[in-house]
Amino acid sequence: MSIWPNGPSWCALREGEVEIAERCYRFEVVDCGVLNLPSGRLVACDPFADMTRGGNHYFQVPPGSYPVRVTVIDVSEAQDGSHVREAYASLLLAETPEVRRGALVLLREEDEPPTLEEGEFIGFGVDAGTACFVDDEALKTGMPPEEEWQELFESADPNGWFARMDDPELLRAGLANIPLPLAKNGENLILFHSGWGDGAYPVVGGYDADDRLVAVHIDFLIIEGELPEA
Repeated sequence: MSIWPNGPSWCALREGEVEIAERCYRFEVVDCGVLNLPSGRLVACDPFADMTRGGNHYFQVPPGSYPVRVTVIDVSEAQDGSHVREAYASLLLAETPEVRRGALVLLREEDEPPTLEEGEFIGFGVDAGTACFVDDEALKTGMPPEEEWQELFESADPNGWFARMDDPELLRAGLANIPLPLAKNGENLILFHSGWGDGAYPVVGGYDADDRLVAVHIDFLIIEGELPEA
């Protein structure tokens, strides 16, 4: 298979050197801990620009707690670690290996799912250079009123979300696993910089040999070559 997202340039969860389009890149996978999904309504969005206190677009997965890993890529000419970007964010639903992938669509409860052709996607928008995974129901119970969010996000306090995301002493600069402010049962959100920054990014399902969904990825479209049309 050669059409995105099943072509040779797909590198989610790859580590080490990979040659793509006659250039070598170095990949690293960063463990971001566990995301708690009490309802299984998985939201992928820009939390600073397009997140609401429930009622977000989501994709339904089995409720539970799942590891999240972010694949970062060194795009520096010297491959010396001086320019690292987030290439993929991955939620792992099972341990069986994925053998194929397909674009997923985030919907509200009343939406009708569209039909996508092979290689097409409907992305979610990013306007603040950041994306996240979070449970839609958890946002209803774990977040304060939306008028208080700006202070929460941009607070000079080290616990402000922007500060935590950029703190290299936590997961690494650009990534953060953050408890929701009103969480009572471990509800959390996992933040990550969005590759090159603002844009529209696809959500991709990974399926095993029995056609079970085993992973959900965000592709930040870092790799040149087999990129889909947005």
